[in-house]
Amino acid sequence: MVELALDPTASGPALIAAAIAMAAAFSAETLHARRMRPVARLAFGPSARPSAWVRMVPLLRAVGSGALAFGLVTLWMLAPKVHSADGAALNDEAANKNVLLVLDVSPSMRLEDAGPTRNQSRMHRARDVLDSFLKRVPLEQYRFTVLAVYSGAKLVVERTRDVEVIRNILGDLPLHFAFDAGKTKLFDGLEAAAEIAKRWEPGSTTLILVSDGDTVPAQGMPAMPAAIESVLVVGVGDPATGTFIDGAQSRQDISTLRQIATRLGGSFHNGNALHLSSVLIRDLTESGEENALEQLSLREYALASCALGALLLSLLPMLLQAFGTRWRPGAKPRHT
Repeated sequence: MVELALDPTASGPALIAAAIAMAAAFSAETLHARRMRPVARLAFGPSARPSAWVRMVPLLRAVGSGALAFGLVTLWMLAPKVHSADGAALNDEAANKNVLLVLDVSPSMRLEDAGPTRNQSRMHRARDVLDSFLKRVPLEQYRFTVLAVYSGAKLVVERTRDVEVIRNILGDLPLHFAFDAGKTKLFDGLEAAAEIAKRWEPGSTTLILVSDGDTVPAQGMPAMPAAIESVLVVGVGDPATGTFIDGAQSRQDISTLRQIATRLGGSFHNGNALHLSSVLIRDLTESGEENALEQLSLREYALASCALGALLLSLLPMLLQAFGTRWRPGAKPRHT
């Protein structure tokens, strides 16, 4: 079943205009039918009756008038679309999907043991992996939110469409200085992500967690809201050889990250050497994809309403002329 979420600011006046147009058209048709009665034999012949389908004309004309009024007023009330140079829509209506990035910014993410040659920092490797994601998704449809995680969780940016902001965050921005020194708490980031996503539409969000690992308790995994459609956990850092930091060995903890992905009902990707595959990106962005009717916005319904109303109002006079009555006045031709 297709549900259309009407914008009250646009649909309210449009519905009122449609009701007024329908009432005016139906009243005019009723008055016209009353005035036609004295001359019905002149118009329709000895029977004084038109074809049976003509009885539906007052209702059809009222429906057409209402549909046209609804569509025109809705389009007038809606905010206009803004397009980029390549023709992509940039308005809020088009950007109806979210990417919620939970980013580990602990000091261990600055260790240089990542990438195919093991000479990249883990944060730079995360930037490269996510950059491959940004290059292969329709950015005009997405808003990006970033949560930084270390000894707690802090919101960095919410629902931006500027991907350069995201690339800057993934670069050399020293976000770990915003936190007190301590152990990494990925669960704090997931809890904050769940709290933010509660306000968004169901099935609209892809959650991406980027980290080199953490100690995960057996219980307490935050429950994700209905807005979270798909989950991806990306691991960075050398999973085999550790690097000393703060008196301990640090390496990508694949088993822990895979466990987080499993408990969240998502998938895990070792991003240390490989970028995200096209198949994985397709699964993330198309998971639970709505059918064509469910993707239509109020703007498309308004355009369809205008087309239907205009079609009815333009075709009715021609149909009445051609098929309104079987009576054809005039002398019949004589056959010799």
